[in-house]
Amino acid sequence: MAVNLTELSLPQLEGLKTQLEQETEFLTSSIGQLKVVQTKYVEAKDSLSVLNKSNAGKELLVPLTSSMYVPGTLNDVEHVLVDVGTGYYVEKNVNDTKEFFKRKIDFLTKQIEKIQPALQASQSGTTKA
Repeated sequence: MAVNLTELSLPQLEGLKTQLEQETEFLTSSIGQLKVVQTKYVEAKDSLSVLNKSNAGKELLVPLTSSMYVPGTLNDVEHVLVDVGTGYYVEKNVNDTKEFFKRKIDFLTKQIEKIQPALQASQSGTTKA
């Protein structure tokens, strides 16, 4: 059902403008959150590059929390524990883990690409209002 903007009252137009602004804010926030998660997957995938035979036995700092690290030794350079969500971890080899991260990154890229046109349409709607 198409609505002619010239037929709307001033309060209705203001309500429409507010609704478009909220939608634009929500879509912008959603894209931002997806990009943050995507960046974390990219960083995690990139960090796998240190897992090679030449680094086996080297000392490193192991993060216990975001601000607390303890000394450790890199023993297994062929397997990692991957957080697959809701507190579940799966042991995977490095190549499978890289592929897992690649799939996640690709999925997030597609989600961002789906939302982007809606955001652009919403933004053009708020600039016309």
